[in-house]
Amino acid sequence: MENKYPQKPGLDFILKQAFFYWNKTLVFQLMFSIMYFGILMTVFFFCDAKYDILNGYMEAGKYAREGVQVYTEQIQKLLVTDNYQNFSLWMIGTHIFLYPLNLGFFQIYRKMDLGEQVGLGDLFAGYNGFNFFKYIGYYIFWYFIFAYSIQTIILGVAWVGITMFVAPLMFFMNKSIFQSIALHFQAFRIFFVEMLVCIIVAVIFKYIGFLLFFIGGLFTFPFWNAMIYSLYKVIFSEEN
Repeated sequence: MENKYPQKPGLDFILKQAFFYWNKTLVFQLMFSIMYFGILMTVFFFCDAKYDILNGYMEAGKYAREGVQVYTEQIQKLLVTDNYQNFSLWMIGTHIFLYPLNLGFFQIYRKMDLGEQVGLGDLFAGYNGFNFFKYIGYYIFWYFIFAYSIQTIILGVAWVGITMFVAPLMFFMNKSIFQSIALHFQAFRIFFVEMLVCIIVAVIFKYIGFLLFFIGGLFTFPFWNAMIYSLYKVIFSEEN
């Protein structure tokens, strides 16, 4: 398979296409969020009951009145405890386990393009066979670079930007992680403005549901996948 770049479409086309995919799959958006947050919160409260992390934050909060420096020192003491480290490992592991759930949307959108019947089982395409280990491996690689780079904010945002097509390239073209990143750089030079605007719109819309009407976030949270697929379709073509 190879990729090529067609005549650049307008931003309005890319955005309308993304919202079309999202609007046509609202039931799947809701199911995704219920499963994602349901599992995440179950693990969170289980681990909190075991490691007592929330109480640790509340105890540290009592020092806030004594100034930022004192409060920060108490938080730092909490962060180096074995309980917090174990809690963090559980939460990171849960995020990693849930990542392949995003890949299901790519299969759903592709089936829509082909006029095929879409079912709830398509949402678990990222967990099928060897795919699970492939995407888990990629997300572990992605997550740990992101965890360090986000401390500078700019590098973290840049890392998100230069890896947004890795998952669909792996899913549709069976590319490796580094092949996908290389193709992404080529696309970034040509579609920089389109990609930047779409990232901003996707991030805002992804979380706006929680800000305006909390339950609405269950529908908007997975919107990022629709935007990625819309851009992917425009920028890359799959040919034997």
